Amino acid sequence: GSYCFRLHKDRVYYVSERILKVATSIPGDKLVALGTCFGKFTKTAKFRLHVTALDYLAPYAKYKVWVKPGAEQSFLYGNHVLKSGLGRITENTAQYQGVVVYSMADVPLGFGVAAKSTQDCRKVDPMAIVVFHQADVGEYVRHEETLT
Repeated sequence: GSYCFRLHKDRVYYVSERILKVATSIPGDKLVALGTCFGKFTKTAKFRLHVTALDYLAPYAKYKVWVKPGAEQSFLYGNHVLKSGLGRITENTAQYQGVVVYSMADVPLGFGVAAKSTQDCRKVDPMAIVVFHQADVGEYVRHEETLT
């Protein structure tokens, strides 16, 4: 079937049109969520991706970062990726470019923002941050009760 995006209480949902038709019978103030939450708008009107969108977006990611096995757990606890934990990075990734973070086994772990360009990553010190953490699959456990 076909899918669409819907805004509900500052959150953007990816939902099948079939479910959307059924949901119209529920009053908006009583509706908690519908479909898959892709992200939310902050109070300053910036859009933040949620980890729930990862499985949908990862296959289409243009810019990717792979983290070494030792750095995986740190990223999954919500920490930034350091140069010492960087396995690979897509060529020509610009600074502040959104990236999908993968394990070395090509398992998507989350989203981030490149703190350094691909070229800068080659010459920075091992303790420098190369990817700012944005969202990760560890949030399913850490924020179980608030994830919608």
